[in-house]
Amino acid sequence: MSSTTGVHALVRRTHEERVLAALRAHGALSRGELAKRVGLSRTTLSEITANLLRRGAIIVADTDAATRAGSGRPAERLALDPASGQFLGVDFGHRRVHVVVADASHEVIAQGLERYADDTPWTDRLTRAFELIDRLSRDTGVHFGALQSVGIGVPGPYTSARQGFPAVSWKKQLSPEGVDTAFSERFGAPVVVDNNTRLAALAEAIQRPDAVENLIYLRLSDGVGGGLVVNGRLVAGSRGFAGELGHVTADPTGAPCRCGKRGCLETIASVSAVLRACREAGADIETLDDIATAVRKGDPVVDAVLRTVGAAVGRVLGAAAMTLNPREVVIGGEIVHVAPVLVEQAAATLRYELYSIPSDQPHIVRAAQLRDSDGALGAIAAIFHQSPLLAGYPDPTSSVEHAPQQQRSAL
Repeated sequence: MSSTTGVHALVRRTHEERVLAALRAHGALSRGELAKRVGLSRTTLSEITANLLRRGAIIVADTDAATRAGSGRPAERLALDPASGQFLGVDFGHRRVHVVVADASHEVIAQGLERYADDTPWTDRLTRAFELIDRLSRDTGVHFGALQSVGIGVPGPYTSARQGFPAVSWKKQLSPEGVDTAFSERFGAPVVVDNNTRLAALAEAIQRPDAVENLIYLRLSDGVGGGLVVNGRLVAGSRGFAGELGHVTADPTGAPCRCGKRGCLETIASVSAVLRACREAGADIETLDDIATAVRKGDPVVDAVLRTVGAAVGRVLGAAAMTLNPREVVIGGEIVHVAPVLVEQAAATLRYELYSIPSDQPHIVRAAQLRDSDGALGAIAAIFHQSPLLAGYPDPTSSVEHAPQQQRSAL
């Protein structure tokens, strides 16, 4: 793509965003009213609105016949299409994919979850994701003709092309390489790919704008990962590995990890590891719901397992906190909401690990506010690019080179 074409595409996209922002803020407007509010010529505005109408981003809501003074043909009033999926966030976990769709008002209008086995190849994971998106469209009436951008989170140490790093995966047969191309070809929109736990950290930090200057985020899910906010910025690191707390060694003689090492925190604190530890301890546990039931009943076996896991989590977080001195530590993932004792034990262990650090503002360890949608919501937040946390990241909407040629010409 030539530099002239690229600049033209970015200018067109900027004009579109201004029109959409005006409709989002003021509701239905005539083209004349839009031209005044966004400062575009009638000719340019006509081209922009025609393209948005064609793609389904906006609709003709009504005319100004009821309020129009004098004679003349009533002017059409344009509005956002409430069924138009403008932004798509996708979080690929080790055992499930979660999809969130947001409209032009940045409101979530559809979301869904699809599960798969841990060893499912990426080609099949992509198929499951596309089937889920199609099903959401059928069930909710949401369409993707006006999709502006796609944000995707993937597990493991992944470095995004938009950061100038090559894609990295520990297991070639499960490599997420090509995910961006598949989505770009499917939807004809710019695609951003990043580590899903780092995106979850972004979503969680945005929920607490008063506490994002220095934060450590750890997610306990099918895998275990982390994200770091340092000096008000989401940190990727020199090669995109920052925050990989799930692969810090917690027990040198522990179980083999998917990364090839032994005794990583993921082998102790992932959901599957906790369930397995409960069964090995003699508890009749198969699912997180079983753990929730056992916790409500005060099962001593399950309680002991959760406290052991929490202590391991606290030790790893203690090492990270000793290094980074965060204001807050957040633990996310499905299990923390059904087993609060795990977070309580992690907090107690962390306090012990940091006992030597004098402070009148102790580290706060809390369960994440968001749940399983955090990674997908973080992917959408990265698309919006409106958080100061992303100051070190390039603007994903400028990555029009990821869109197919036929779509670029229409931007």
